[in-house]
Amino acid sequence: MDNINNFNTFNASLNDEFNNTDTLQDINAFIGNDFVINAFNAVIQNISSNRTTSFITISYDECVRCNNREKTVTLIADRDTIIIGQRGNSISADELQPGMIINASFSAAMTRSIPPQSQAFVIQVVNRPSMNNTTVGRIINTDSTNLFITVMTNSNLSSVIRFNVAPNAVILTPFGRSTRFSSLVPGMRVRVTHAAFMTMSIPPQTTAYRIQILR
Repeated sequence: MDNINNFNTFNASLNDEFNNTDTLQDINAFIGNDFVINAFNAVIQNISSNRTTSFITISYDECVRCNNREKTVTLIADRDTIIIGQRGNSISADELQPGMIINASFSAAMTRSIPPQSQAFVIQVVNRPSMNNTTVGRIINTDSTNLFITVMTNSNLSSVIRFNVAPNAVILTPFGRSTRFSSLVPGMRVRVTHAAFMTMSIPPQTTAYRIQILR
């Protein structure tokens, strides 16, 4: 517990500009490697927040060269969390977006929820999402609770993609009118504008920003 408490002292002494690698190393040195997990090139899947805290769900490969399954964790970002932009400047959690590529340093102590939750120490933006990728296919499944659709782009099962629908995503009817997620049903043909990244999971996942119903 003393090692974890050292983070408050460390956080208070940091400047606004950081070297990405050095920041994670400094966190490890203050808290101890046994208490910290570092995730590199993680993808932000979803973000929710209340007045004081943001909950940032990320997916990452614990071992890039291994065949281990991709891991998912929800980072708890509060006023003690250091969030660094691409230019090394300090930013707020409100500036984070689904699809961003980040490096993150967070506590090894996690909840038993699915996905597990962990206190975030440092979040560093590596790259912002590209919204220019477009995929056309037919919806085979929708999930209104977790806000995602599964789309098959051709008759091959390997073409299935899960699109996690961003909270501010635009959903349009065939006539270009705005509609709700509930309008999306299996069998519909859609054009999805989404982030450039794809997770290594089966099926691959990415974030949808615009869904146009074709018919």
